[in-house]
Amino acid sequence: MRRRVIALVSLIIVMWASVAWAAVPLPQVGAEAAVLMVADTKQVLFAKKPDGLMYPASTTKIMTLITALENGDQNQIVTVSPHAAACEESRLGLKAGDQLTLSNAMNGMMLISGNDAAEAIAENVAGSIPQFVKLMNANAEKIGAVNTHFSNPHGLPDPYNHYSTAYDLALITNYALKNPDFAKIVSTKEYDVTFLNDTTIHVENIDRMLRTYPGATGVKTGYTHDAGPCLVSSAKRGGVQLIAVLLNDDQRWSDATKLLNYGFDQLGL
Repeated sequence: MRRRVIALVSLIIVMWASVAWAAVPLPQVGAEAAVLMVADTKQVLFAKKPDGLMYPASTTKIMTLITALENGDQNQIVTVSPHAAACEESRLGLKAGDQLTLSNAMNGMMLISGNDAAEAIAENVAGSIPQFVKLMNANAEKIGAVNTHFSNPHGLPDPYNHYSTAYDLALITNYALKNPDFAKIVSTKEYDVTFLNDTTIHVENIDRMLRTYPGATGVKTGYTHDAGPCLVSSAKRGGVQLIAVLLNDDQRWSDATKLLNYGFDQLGL
């Protein structure tokens, strides 16, 4: 009799868990490619075209930042070259000859997606952009991002040599978030980029999720005409961190919210 009662209770628990799991509706997102991953375990809770090769736009800078942190000294001086100062599109506003610490350059790069800062970081950490890109690709291989290849540190499009996938970007972000300095920078809402001559540029993080989603912890926006709007977003709840990747998504902010909510609901958080 006791065994029957135990078996019945176990069956009820399994049935309840199945109903609770099924009760969480699958989110509908407009992204061309998307992934929702549980950090640390790498469990994928949602996937849409996860291995499709895509332009990553400025989500590239996730790899730029972790590569710079692992190969540079945050107190080293970054001197801005004419080449870096002339880098197009999203800019921090660096001028040739400007000098600032690597820490300041990295914050400027991530918060407002400065392409000029990305090139200055690459040149100063590795001696040249091609050498830095080699480090980025070696890191991708080490992480297991087998469908990723970088040709620059900022994410401006290269139709043949610069690509990634939603799944690979989740893997890269999961790896990078384990570095406390990386996690601090990508979750910073505003920062005064200070140069050696004591002038400053005040920057505010363009990642809306940091201000609108409870528990948001970064990570990086991206946009080019070829890539479309992109977003890698992370959030933490109940000790669990989720990573949402959305590529070519005109509704990236609302879709990131949908994915994160779905994930936390799935996990009972």
